[in-house]
Amino acid sequence: MNSQLLLPGKQAPKLSALPPLSLYIHIPWCLKKCPYCDFNSHAVRTGIDIDEKNYVSALIRDLESALPHVWGRRLISVFFGGGTPSLFSAASIDMLLTAVQTLLPLEPGAEVTLEANPGTFEAEKFAAYRDAGINRLSIGIQSFNSDHLRSLGRIHDGQDAIKAIEMAQKNFDNINLDLMYALPGQKLNEAGNDIKTACTFGVPHLSAYHLTLEPNTFFHRFPPVLPSDEQSAAMQELIEQTLADHQYLHYETSAFSQRGRAAQHNMNYWLFGDYLGIGAGAHSKISFETQIIRQMRFKQPQEYTEKASLAGAGSETTVQSRQTLSINDRCFEFMMNALRLTGGFESALFQERTGLPLNIIMPQLDEAERRCLITRDNRHIKPTHLGKLFLNDLLQLFLAESHEHLPETKGNDAA
Repeated sequence: MNSQLLLPGKQAPKLSALPPLSLYIHIPWCLKKCPYCDFNSHAVRTGIDIDEKNYVSALIRDLESALPHVWGRRLISVFFGGGTPSLFSAASIDMLLTAVQTLLPLEPGAEVTLEANPGTFEAEKFAAYRDAGINRLSIGIQSFNSDHLRSLGRIHDGQDAIKAIEMAQKNFDNINLDLMYALPGQKLNEAGNDIKTACTFGVPHLSAYHLTLEPNTFFHRFPPVLPSDEQSAAMQELIEQTLADHQYLHYETSAFSQRGRAAQHNMNYWLFGDYLGIGAGAHSKISFETQIIRQMRFKQPQEYTEKASLAGAGSETTVQSRQTLSINDRCFEFMMNALRLTGGFESALFQERTGLPLNIIMPQLDEAERRCLITRDNRHIKPTHLGKLFLNDLLQLFLAESHEHLPETKGNDAA
């Protein structure tokens, strides 16, 4: 089942059309590094200011150098992730968006998201971000319980979270709230209170993530006492039922939205669309007619900024690594993302986005269906309830032995 996949006649796979394109802009600094965070973020050291001006210049040069890969394409979304992008001034965000729209025009109605924390320092700038061109705000609430926020190392409390949402709603009608559950010492009713509180604001989008102990984090080295698997499962069930009762659609493993308000940027990612990532440690996935490539920028902000100063059109000095996706990679990465969608995907999209006929993974699909992990017909494939519960087992069917590693990704309301 895990052998190298081959095309009939060994013809090179070709894409009939390029997928939609998104832009991810990474701002790598935070006021404080959270103990559970494994993203490329760096705490601002006391007495040392962020070199915001030089970093913005580096981002623009990086974008200019990447243009030959995406020339003539339009952006369906822009996502400022981090780190804490709201540490940057609205003037810097405005400068970046002006450069983006000059170099890569946005589709009408393109979603432009900025991640923000609930601290007063960031919340006071919400109106200015709107004026700069941000039309969607993603706020890292995590919990409304101040005790749990302290256990997560967050610098805001429950009241800060509520004030930030209220301030955001005065300036934006498209808001996502990030929450976490299965927190240290958290009880079932406390997880329920968090999600009920979030629902009272009626925002269009909510994300609810299970806290996991990721490698290379403080929590991984010094694990806190977490709820049991049974308690975590009960929390997940309660959260999903509460959100359903409030008319939120559960459209992806950790994402819930009001009807018609799913995140454009995230949907493009999950449906194997393209994204150009600029900024320290940012990842890209870019398609061409006969190849699909992945890139990673240099991770350390100072090194990235120095590399960007040497960049010219087509000379991507900021790119630390580059990989061309094999046939196995294309199959697995498409399924790894698309099967996170609770509604699944149209069967024809597999060939459209990978350049490969669906029958190349027919044995794996047959096995997944035999195990009751997916349902399918001639037009559609989606995970069953069992498949969603055992998603890793489902994805394992499509993981070929030759595939060495998974790409590091930013969850985007995660980014």
